[in-house]
Amino acid sequence: MVATLLIAMSGHAVAAQVTVLSAARIHTVDTAQPKVQALAFDDSGRIVALGSTAELLKRYPKAARLDAGDATVIPGLIDAHAHVSGLGLAQLSAKLVDTRSKDEVLQRLRDFAKGLPAGAWLVGQGWDQNDWPERVFPTAADLDTAFPDRPVWLDRIDGHAGWANSAAMRAVKRDLSGDWQPEGGRIERDGQGRPTGIFIDAAMQLLYAAQPPLDETTAERALVLGMRAAVEHGLTGVHDAGVSLAELQRYQRLADRGALPLRITAMAYGDGDALDKLCRGGLYRHRDGRLQMRTVKLYADGALGSRGAAMLADYSDDHGNRGLLMSSPEALQAAVVKAKGCGVQVATHAIGDRGNEVVLDAYANTLGSAAQGDHRWRIEHAQILAPQDLPRLAALHVIASMQPTHATSDMPWAQDRVGPQRIVGAYAWRQLRDSGARLALGSDFPVESVDPRLGLFAAVTRTDAQGLPVGGWYPQEKLTVFEALRGFTLDAAYAGFAENEVGSLAVGKRADFVILAQDPLAIGPAKLRELTVQATYVDGKAVYRVAK
Repeated sequence: MVATLLIAMSGHAVAAQVTVLSAARIHTVDTAQPKVQALAFDDSGRIVALGSTAELLKRYPKAARLDAGDATVIPGLIDAHAHVSGLGLAQLSAKLVDTRSKDEVLQRLRDFAKGLPAGAWLVGQGWDQNDWPERVFPTAADLDTAFPDRPVWLDRIDGHAGWANSAAMRAVKRDLSGDWQPEGGRIERDGQGRPTGIFIDAAMQLLYAAQPPLDETTAERALVLGMRAAVEHGLTGVHDAGVSLAELQRYQRLADRGALPLRITAMAYGDGDALDKLCRGGLYRHRDGRLQMRTVKLYADGALGSRGAAMLADYSDDHGNRGLLMSSPEALQAAVVKAKGCGVQVATHAIGDRGNEVVLDAYANTLGSAAQGDHRWRIEHAQILAPQDLPRLAALHVIASMQPTHATSDMPWAQDRVGPQRIVGAYAWRQLRDSGARLALGSDFPVESVDPRLGLFAAVTRTDAQGLPVGGWYPQEKLTVFEALRGFTLDAAYAGFAENEVGSLAVGKRADFVILAQDPLAIGPAKLRELTVQATYVDGKAVYRVAK
């Protein structure tokens, strides 16, 4: 049953100073008081008391009532690594997720193109050649028959490779043939040195630069759409991993209008204009408390699915290929040193075992004796770790910012990429947690679904939606339900320096919470995907309620 708001009345409506929320159970994720029946919050959205329903109603006899009935309340869920604009833009472009063949891609593109004006670029997102029968990269020729004149550009599911047709490549103001390669990227070419239409990592910028710039109205709409989808799935916070100065300014304008329905922890995109602003003006926090930027997102390597993740040895299924470093070790080190000098938290994308080694080396060299301090530097993904590097995260007090659904999406082919020895250090949540490293969990949406229930399910079961493989894929790496919930709440908050404000339900913290029809700590792990989000609250105000 949907939670209903019951306002205390005394002849006429009055403004409530305190609201008492009651439910069958409230899991606080606070060890001092892990489970209560009720909590009270004031008009500023701060929690003022927790306890039994009778106790709080006696203490606040004139309180407004928010009775969730038989539902369960948990702290607001926080996605520690995602891309809000990307999620919104995915809703505005051709959707290619879960396509099972090139023919299906082409049909979706034809359908989408019917609504485009003549000459407009056709853009799409979400294809994955690993889901197709042939499991090989497509080519421009696959698109040219259907679209000989309209430029087509399609982002791969991981955002680390793109697929262009010939018309799109003609729009690039540079000869793409030959044997040259952009730094940190790769242009796939045939035996005659001609581009095939696949561009990996930094090479993708050549195609982005050729496209008409995104207008401000569409760019802002993408943020709005992305945030709306987030709160509908129970998210009260998102760490937006890679935000330019222009995008930060869009967020600021929305925050000024009171149009941020959730908390955004924005990470500056690389060693660029947003980081320079932090270095000049200090760490940023909007006055309403829902927007901050105090972190820089750097990039070590590419992605496993497109074989751009930097490996210490050859890919097991591609002899001679060890992936790509998107930044040289020297450039990465310089950016890390710059961020440290500015007091900015460092979060670096690293997927391959070499990528992770390079990041850990840069962190160790830069932090020195300060590694034991409260720097909270992060590795985003930390996907494949060599045995000697796995314990270094805890030793350096580095947070592993990981995405559980990456494992269950990648498991059909991940071992083909890295082989049976290296896979033991891949998606190693249990090993990392038991080593003493803190895990902040997220989704990497739109690479994966925005739905955190799928992340909880993947973390606990390590299976697909059908429960396969039976017992879980490398089941020794499973997390408990509570550990997974903590990864999406208190540990994610900690990774954003916000654990004193959000992440658990305790006196003095913000009243950010989710009302669920079921109890995630009581139902079987296989049912975590079926949790029903009834409402999402931020600062004690409903930002989403399920329709009756």
